[in-house]
Amino acid sequence: MKDKIINLLLIFILVFLTLNLFTQEKKPTITNSISLETAKSYSVPAWVKINIKNDTLKDFSFNTCKDFSIKKDSLIITPLKCEDINIKPQKSYLVDFSDEFKKFENTWVYYANLKKDSLDIISQFEIEHKWVISKIFTFFFYAPIYNLMAFLLEITNYSLWLAIIIVTIIIRLILLIPQHKMMLSQARMQQIQPKIKEVQDKHKWNHQMLWVELMKLYKEEKVNPMWSCGMLLIQMPILIVIYRVILWIQDTSNTYYLYSYLSDYNMWSINANFYWVDLFWIWWTNWIILAIVIWLLQFVQVKLSLHFNKAKNNTNIVLEKKKDANNYSNFMPDPEVLNKFMLYGMPIMIAFATYTFYAWVWLYWGIWTIFMIFQQLIVNKILKK
Repeated sequence: MKDKIINLLLIFILVFLTLNLFTQEKKPTITNSISLETAKSYSVPAWVKINIKNDTLKDFSFNTCKDFSIKKDSLIITPLKCEDINIKPQKSYLVDFSDEFKKFENTWVYYANLKKDSLDIISQFEIEHKWVISKIFTFFFYAPIYNLMAFLLEITNYSLWLAIIIVTIIIRLILLIPQHKMMLSQARMQQIQPKIKEVQDKHKWNHQMLWVELMKLYKEEKVNPMWSCGMLLIQMPILIVIYRVILWIQDTSNTYYLYSYLSDYNMWSINANFYWVDLFWIWWTNWIILAIVIWLLQFVQVKLSLHFNKAKNNTNIVLEKKKDANNYSNFMPDPEVLNKFMLYGMPIMIAFATYTFYAWVWLYWGIWTIFMIFQQLIVNKILKK
C-alpha cells in the first residue's frame, strides 16, 4: 500500500517538474523594433487589448491619445484616458479598450495605428459575432450565472466570499436530485458486482453477448451506469462558467450581459477579502494551508462514498479482488485498486489543483465538498435501510 502511494506521489512530482521545464520563460530577443500585438479576431462584446512592445535598446515614449488610435473607415477610437507612456527597452505596455466595448459592436476589420515621428505601425484585427455554440453557451450559462452573482453581490453588500458560498449552495440544490440518483446508482453498481462478475465469466469469449447481458442486468436491477457521465456533462459547463464569471467579475465588458433590473450594480464595490486571505491574491503559505483543508474534505467525502465497500456483513458487495482469482475479468477495473486510488489519489490531485488556483477556487470547492459530505451521509443512511 505504501509503495503505491509513493509511486503516485512520484508521478505527481515528475509531472510538476516537466510542466515547469516546458513553461520556463524564454530570454527576450532584440529585434530593434516597436511592434503591436493583438488577437487576430474578437467576438462581440469585444474586449480589445493592444500590446505595444519595445524590442529596441532605447526608451520609447508616446501619448495614448495623440499617437495611438484604432480606426474603422471614418471612425477613430482612442482610449478614454490620455496618458504619456514611456516603455523601457525589452518591456511592453498594454492599451486596454475593455471599457469601450460598446464602440466595437459592429463587425468589421479594424486597424490599430501607432504613429510617432517617422514611426508608423498598423496592426489589423477583426470583430466577429460569436458562433452558434458560443451564443448558446453564453445565453444559457454565462449570462444567467453572471447576473446571479451580480444580484448576490448586491444583496450581500458586495462581499465576494459570501456571494460565492450562496451561489455554490444554489447550484448544489439545483443538482440535488440528479446527484442523489447518481450516488444511489453508484452504490447499487457496487452491490451487483457479483452478478456482473458472473455475466463476464459466462460470456468472456463473446463480447457482443456480454454487453447485451450486462444491459439486461442493469435494466433488471434498475441501475443506470451512465448516471456518472451524465452528471459530469451537466456539472462541467457550470464549473467552467463559474470559474470564468468570478475570474472576470470586475471586467467592465461584463456589463454587456447585465439584465435591466441590475442597472445599479457597481462592480468596483466588490470586497474580495475573506478574513486574512485576499481571494484574488497568490501567496504560497496560505495556499498550502488551503490545499491541506481541501485534501481533508475530499478524503472524508470519498471515505464516506466507499463506506459500504467495506461493510463486513454485506455479502453482496465486492470488497476487493481475491488473491486466488486468476480468471478475474479484464473488462472491469480491479475494485481494490480503484477504491484506493479514489480514496488517496483523487484528494491529492484535487488539493494539488486547488493549490495552483486563486483562493476563491478553494472556497468554492470547499463549500461544494462539504455539501457533498452531508448528501453522502443521507445516501448512506438510505442504503442502510
